Amino acid sequence: MAKKSLIESNNRKKYIVKKCSAQRADLKAKIMDRDLPLEERIVLVRRLSEMPRNGSSTRVRNRCELTGRPRGYYRKFGISRIALREHGSEGLIPGLVKSSW
Repeated sequence: MAKKSLIESNNRKKYIVKKCSAQRADLKAKIMDRDLPLEERIVLVRRLSEMPRNGSSTRVRNRCELTGRPRGYYRKFGISRIALREHGSEGLIPGLVKSSW
Protein backbone atom coordinates (compact mmCIF):
# COMPACT_ATOMS: atom_id res chain seq x y z
CA MET A 1 0.00 0.00 0.00
CA ALA A 2 1.35 3.40 -0.98
CA LYS A 3 1.61 6.27 1.47
CA LYS A 4 -1.69 8.09 1.89
CA SER A 5 0.03 11.43 1.34
CA LEU A 6 1.30 10.37 -2.11
CA ILE A 7 -2.12 9.11 -3.14
CA GLU A 8 -3.80 12.33 -1.97
CA SER A 9 -1.16 14.46 -3.68
CA ASN A 10 -1.82 12.62 -6.92
CA ASN A 11 -5.58 13.09 -6.49
CA ARG A 12 -5.08 16.84 -6.02
CA LYS A 13 -3.02 16.92 -9.22
CA LYS A 14 -5.81 15.10 -11.07
CA TYR A 15 -8.30 17.69 -9.84
CA ILE A 16 -6.10 20.63 -10.91
CA VAL A 17 -5.51 19.05 -14.34
CA LYS A 18 -9.25 18.61 -14.81
CA LYS A 19 -9.91 22.20 -13.74
CA CYS A 20 -7.19 23.80 -15.92
CA SER A 21 -7.23 21.55 -18.98
CA ALA A 22 -9.59 23.64 -21.12
CA GLN A 23 -7.72 26.88 -20.45
CA ARG A 24 -4.33 25.25 -21.07
CA ALA A 25 -5.53 23.70 -24.35
CA ASP A 26 -6.89 27.06 -25.50
CA LEU A 27 -3.63 28.84 -24.71
CA LYS A 28 -1.55 26.15 -26.40
CA ALA A 29 -3.69 26.32 -29.54
CA LYS A 30 -3.27 30.09 -29.70
CA ILE A 31 0.48 29.82 -29.13
CA MET A 32 0.83 27.37 -32.02
CA ASP A 33 -1.17 29.65 -34.36
CA ARG A 34 1.44 31.07 -36.76
CA ASP A 35 -0.93 33.81 -37.94
CA LEU A 36 -0.69 35.69 -34.63
CA PRO A 37 2.12 38.22 -34.21
CA LEU A 38 5.17 37.08 -32.26
CA GLU A 39 4.68 39.62 -29.45
CA GLU A 40 1.15 38.38 -28.79
CA ARG A 41 2.31 34.77 -28.76
CA ILE A 42 5.04 35.63 -26.26
CA VAL A 43 2.40 37.16 -23.97
CA LEU A 44 0.36 33.94 -24.27
CA VAL A 45 3.42 31.85 -23.40
CA ARG A 46 3.91 33.99 -20.30
CA ARG A 47 0.27 33.47 -19.31
CA LEU A 48 0.69 29.72 -19.76
CA SER A 49 3.81 29.70 -17.62
CA GLU A 50 1.98 31.58 -14.85
CA MET A 51 -0.60 28.81 -14.56
CA PRO A 52 -0.02 26.15 -11.87
CA ARG A 53 2.58 23.57 -12.82
CA ASN A 54 0.45 20.77 -11.45
CA GLY A 55 -2.15 21.67 -14.05
CA SER A 56 -0.12 19.79 -16.65
CA SER A 57 -1.32 16.26 -17.34
CA THR A 58 2.25 14.93 -17.35
CA ARG A 59 2.45 15.62 -13.62
CA VAL A 60 -0.18 12.97 -12.83
CA ARG A 61 1.16 9.52 -11.98
CA ASN A 62 -0.81 6.42 -12.95
CA ARG A 63 -1.52 4.53 -9.73
CA CYS A 64 -3.41 1.37 -8.88
CA GLU A 65 -6.95 2.20 -7.80
CA LEU A 66 -6.89 -0.49 -5.13
CA THR A 67 -3.42 -0.22 -3.60
CA GLY A 68 -1.96 3.04 -4.90
CA ARG A 69 1.06 1.23 -6.32
CA PRO A 70 2.77 3.40 -8.97
CA ARG A 71 4.62 0.68 -10.87
CA GLY A 72 3.34 -2.21 -12.94
CA TYR A 73 0.16 -0.32 -13.82
CA TYR A 74 -2.20 -1.73 -16.47
CA ARG A 75 -4.13 1.09 -18.16
CA LYS A 76 -6.83 -1.21 -19.47
CA PHE A 77 -7.84 -2.24 -15.95
CA GLY A 78 -6.59 0.71 -13.89
CA ILE A 79 -4.83 -1.53 -11.39
CA SER A 80 -1.34 -2.86 -10.77
CA ARG A 81 -0.02 -6.22 -11.95
CA ILE A 82 -0.20 -7.68 -8.44
CA ALA A 83 -3.81 -6.65 -7.88
CA LEU A 84 -4.65 -7.84 -11.41
CA ARG A 85 -3.26 -11.29 -10.66
CA GLU A 86 -5.07 -11.57 -7.32
CA HIS A 87 -8.45 -10.43 -8.62
CA GLY A 88 -8.07 -12.33 -11.89
CA SER A 89 -7.41 -15.57 -10.02
CA GLU A 90 -10.52 -15.01 -7.94
CA GLY A 91 -12.57 -14.31 -11.08
CA LEU A 92 -13.44 -10.74 -10.06
CA ILE A 93 -12.40 -9.14 -13.38
CA PRO A 94 -14.91 -9.71 -16.19
CA GLY A 95 -13.37 -10.94 -19.43
CA LEU A 96 -10.05 -11.92 -17.85
CA VAL A 97 -9.24 -15.60 -18.15
CA LYS A 98 -6.47 -17.14 -16.11
CA SER A 99 -4.18 -19.22 -18.22
CA SER A 100 -1.75 -21.88 -17.10
CA TRP A 101 0.41 -24.35 -18.97
